[in-house]
Amino acid sequence: MLTNQEIDELKVSATEVRRNILKMIHNAKSGHPGGSLSGADILTVLYKKCLNIPKDWDKSSDFELRDRFILSKGHASPLLYAILSEHGLIQEEELMTFRKIKSRLQGHPSRGYIAGIEVSTGSLGHGLSLGCGIAMGLKLDKNPAHVVVYLGDGELQEGSNWEAFMQASHRNLNNLIAIIDRNRLQIDGNTEDVMALGNVSEKIKSFGWETTEIDGHNYNEIYEAVEKAKKSDKPFAIIANTIKGKGVSFMENQAGWHGKSPNDEQLKQALAELI
Repeated sequence: MLTNQEIDELKVSATEVRRNILKMIHNAKSGHPGGSLSGADILTVLYKKCLNIPKDWDKSSDFELRDRFILSKGHASPLLYAILSEHGLIQEEELMTFRKIKSRLQGHPSRGYIAGIEVSTGSLGHGLSLGCGIAMGLKLDKNPAHVVVYLGDGELQEGSNWEAFMQASHRNLNNLIAIIDRNRLQIDGNTEDVMALGNVSEKIKSFGWETTEIDGHNYNEIYEAVEKAKKSDKPFAIIANTIKGKGVSFMENQAGWHGKSPNDEQLKQALAELI
């Protein structure tokens, strides 16, 4: 369990991540704030407390033993860039180049340009399959590292995910962890109206995975779920119930903020709320 001091420190970091997400998107006049804000607490705990990801990246002596993180819902790239900035792999001033011509920080993460990006993502439904392949390779190399794939819930409507769930169980990839951002909203509205997902935990469990359901904004629950997943003898899925647009009153639970930039006044209000 995390201490109160650790939780306070994580709250400060997650707030800074949210502020940078909004400033990046506002400056670019495009981007996806809703699903980036919903994952700020999860990724903050992952990078601060759970994953072995070197702050000097490939200059680290144990680089090959690093845990691999895959942002399957690549449109939430502002979240990943802000996290990598907190982790020291991107300079904070570079965040304001997001989505600009010739910037390394494009609308979807691109491998090879930035330390900390394992794979290029953006085509929804592919991240978990990529994670399976990387996890299988690590097993063959007898490498103890874990692979964490962060997915959107709307993304689960892609059939390729379910092939990956089946493959992971068949290959006993107990080094693979899937975290599903269950905010129940996608670009067209509520997930249950677009194509109902129902009980996600039971569905994934029926494919041979171990699962747990948590509050995706509760730092202790996030931490304990990931630590449990790392010790599992099966592939492990964490269904994290979150609020889309978390932290900004007028964005919370609003599908319209899936992919829209705040104007000057909206940014000012949002930043005032994120203290």
